[in-house]
Amino acid sequence: MNIHEYQAKQLFQRFGVPIPKGAVAFSPEEARQVAQTLGGFPVVVKAQIHAGGRGKGGGVKLARSLEEAEQLARQIIGMTLVTHQTGPKGRLVKKVLVEQGLNIAKELYLSIVVDRSSANIVIMASEAGGMDIEAVAEQTPEKIIKVYINPLIGIQAYHCQQAAYGLNLPPAAVKPFVQMLNNLYKLFMAYDASLVEINPLVLTAEETILALDAKINFDDNALFRHQDLMDFRDLDEEDPLDIEAGKYHLNYINLDGNVGNMVNGAGLAMATMDIIQQAGARPANFLDVGGGANAEMVENGFRIISSDPNVKGILINIFGGILRCDVLAEGVVKAAQKTGIKVPVVVRMEGTNVEAGRKILKDSGLNLIAAKDLKDAAGKVAEIVGS
Repeated sequence: MNIHEYQAKQLFQRFGVPIPKGAVAFSPEEARQVAQTLGGFPVVVKAQIHAGGRGKGGGVKLARSLEEAEQLARQIIGMTLVTHQTGPKGRLVKKVLVEQGLNIAKELYLSIVVDRSSANIVIMASEAGGMDIEAVAEQTPEKIIKVYINPLIGIQAYHCQQAAYGLNLPPAAVKPFVQMLNNLYKLFMAYDASLVEINPLVLTAEETILALDAKINFDDNALFRHQDLMDFRDLDEEDPLDIEAGKYHLNYINLDGNVGNMVNGAGLAMATMDIIQQAGARPANFLDVGGGANAEMVENGFRIISSDPNVKGILINIFGGILRCDVLAEGVVKAAQKTGIKVPVVVRMEGTNVEAGRKILKDSGLNLIAAKDLKDAAGKVAEIVGS
């Protein structure tokens, strides 16, 4: 689960990570009121969406008066902000964060992430912080330092010192940085985060350290332990089909292709998406109904796929194990009878009760296209969407 910058900064403040003074505003008038409380100018007006690159996209502006703060908020709220992370469709901005301006001496990069390959928590830091950190990672990766932490032992003083010295901080800023990094790690662990990122982390002319930006991603599988985080969820920032699938505990991710997929098993789903691509089409979604799916889950999955206007054909690829082929067939038939078959549907089934499943599909009277194997199924659906 992702949250907004202003929400991440609320958690930062709770854990003692220093941030600039500021508040969220949902209208230009509110933005003016917030700017008035900050005690001076300039102030920064920042679009709040679940995407990076807002500055380059025109979503971060500097205001030097109350009038300008209100005017900039009026420009940003309601705009469709397009960044390298939003895709060409962009995101509608519904709120802004208004913050005090800082006397910035240096912009740094700092993050804490999970490294599954080493089963460690990793602190990543760089002197080359700011908007072009992606280019730094690609072109000069040696400028990014990595500090590995065994999660069973936890963060130690030498971890923090290694990061601080790697950033070439002035002596006066080392102690505040170490304290901040300790608190950031506590936040990361306490809320089962998968990413905590500050870009930029700024060193001011007064040699103080503040988190100018904030990004936190949480592990969805651990959210049951953190019900308070659900108040941070912004459904406006999520795909409506993803939200609908979540109601039925379906593993669904909406993509930008034209072939809808229904598969049982994440590995099989990934292989199915690959072979669709190789056949010359593009997957419109990832949908793993899971090994323990029932007819109702299959029915809802089929309905959600069918409701995507980009879908020109559907491929159902099931290997019957825990999810038997006859259960899958019953769910597909019920869904098709309720919603109607709007686009051609190709079905490939193998495994437990496969003959019973094929008979259910055949006796349904529905126009379903049978495939003998996965390659045949992908070729047929690619030909359909291509024509």
